[in-house]
Amino acid sequence: MTAAEGRLHETRRPLLTSYRRGTTSQPHTTVLLHPSGGSLGQYLGLVAHLTRHQGVVHGVRAAGLDAGELPDDSVDTMVDRYLLSLRSLPATPDLLIGWSLGGVLAWELACRLAREGRQPSVVMVDSFAEPWSACHTARDELLARILHRSPAPEAPGDAEAGERAARTAAAHLTASAAHHATPGYPGSTLLLACQAEERPHQIACWRRRAPRLTVRDLDCGHFEVFQPDHFPRVLRHLDAFLDAPADATPPAATHEDAVPAEPTPRS
Repeated sequence: MTAAEGRLHETRRPLLTSYRRGTTSQPHTTVLLHPSGGSLGQYLGLVAHLTRHQGVVHGVRAAGLDAGELPDDSVDTMVDRYLLSLRSLPATPDLLIGWSLGGVLAWELACRLAREGRQPSVVMVDSFAEPWSACHTARDELLARILHRSPAPEAPGDAEAGERAARTAAAHLTASAAHHATPGYPGSTLLLACQAEERPHQIACWRRRAPRLTVRDLDCGHFEVFQPDHFPRVLRHLDAFLDAPADATPPAATHEDAVPAEPTPRS
């Protein structure tokens, strides 16, 4: 047993879900990382798109959603756990994608894989390198919005499913409010940034960490990303990023992406 395995509590069913193989002749191996709340339901449209156009797709849910499981309340613990899941795959993923907390998890997993000589591409959908969002919005408000966007899966006879979902989401907020992303990942990275007051700081913090960062706008709020009016733009940006040559230079920063003075985080 590895040190990481010894620190991790057991889960009742696998965290890794494998979706069907696509038809493209040279498929990517993609892994989707859960957002705060822990489920993968928001990604169903993304899974359908990726399996048609990119190839093999896997998803990682959070611990804490099934009976008898405890949620993880630190990003490092989640990354330790999910790295074990990735190592069970027949091939190392070459694309990691996540929304919100999921993008941070994708980034941190990529940083770990880089130590082993791997450089998967990373797509972060409105993720934060520093805990601005978690610190600047009332915790109860964030928790309510997460649970509204990611309701507990229906489980006949399981009266505690909603309570477990709430505990898992709360643990993820604790993790997000304490985590500062690892600097210096050299792989190709896409940030899809929503319109919000903290967007300039969000972009600046990632630019300090990601030398090959591409930034694209989403003209919507954080919790509106997967709504029908906005999701097609996510797919267009994703496809353009994946279609770009591997050695392409990211676009130069615009005035919106300029690095401002770093504010003092609020606790």
